[in-house]
Amino acid sequence: MTRIIAGYAGSLSLAVPRSGTRPTSDRVREAIFSALEARDAVHGASVLDLYAGSGALGLEAASRGAAEVVLVEKARPAADVCRRNAAALAKAARGRPAPRIRVEARSVGAYLESAAAGVDLAFIDPPYDLGERELARDLELLAPLLGPDAVVVVERSSRSPEPSWPEGITPERRRDYGETTLWWASATASGEDDPDSGEPDGD
Repeated sequence: MTRIIAGYAGSLSLAVPRSGTRPTSDRVREAIFSALEARDAVHGASVLDLYAGSGALGLEAASRGAAEVVLVEKARPAADVCRRNAAALAKAARGRPAPRIRVEARSVGAYLESAAAGVDLAFIDPPYDLGERELARDLELLAPLLGPDAVVVVERSSRSPEPSWPEGITPERRRDYGETTLWWASATASGEDDPDSGEPDGD
């Protein structure tokens, strides 16, 4: 069973697609959100949950105070599950101001190509068999959408290589949880990769 761990919808059970998804375990989600809340990266955030599956990561962020969450899931049955889970989360608000939650039933690449900038937190939890080249392309499309101090969390198999990080995303650390590996990264600070940053123009 998958459930919301904490926040206003804590202990709410979530539906899970019958096949084709690999829900993030409660243990790994707890580790993710403990780290995120330690850096105050959830409250008021604009969140992307890419390859959303049941939407558990994005909806956990919503329960904990994110302002806006977009769940991107190409498979129609899984996207329908995301919608049901989002509706259950909204009902659990019981009169509190509820976060805006939107489900995009299309491919991650198609969504990112037309998405608006200003993302504060992005989860990327693709199928373990997603090719490294495809993941690199997703990260390349994501990079220009990230706001200052944005956080990126990539979940992969512990046997997968480190993702290829594009310009605009700086890797921070790796954490292993059995067969699961989390890669943490952040938006590159403006000027960080520019050796001439801060130099005056002209002679």
